[in-house]
Amino acid sequence: MQSIKADPDIMHGVPCFAGTRVPVSSLFDHLKRGYPLEYFIAQFPSVKREQAEDVLEMTKQLISQQVRAAG
Repeated sequence: MQSIKADPDIMHGVPCFAGTRVPVSSLFDHLKRGYPLEYFIAQFPSVKREQAEDVLEMTKQLISQQVRAAG
């Protein structure tokens, strides 16, 4: 599943959840403020729970790769 799309014609190319105009950064902003994932989904019903979970998993994997690469 493609969960993120960056299209210059949508939100000036800001990475958004695929099929929406919701920036991926808004998920992290909500989590940083202490809101649960369920709250984020309720605020942005165009984002599917699977998309949000996929983005979180991708982020976890990228961080793990970066830490391993840094040694």
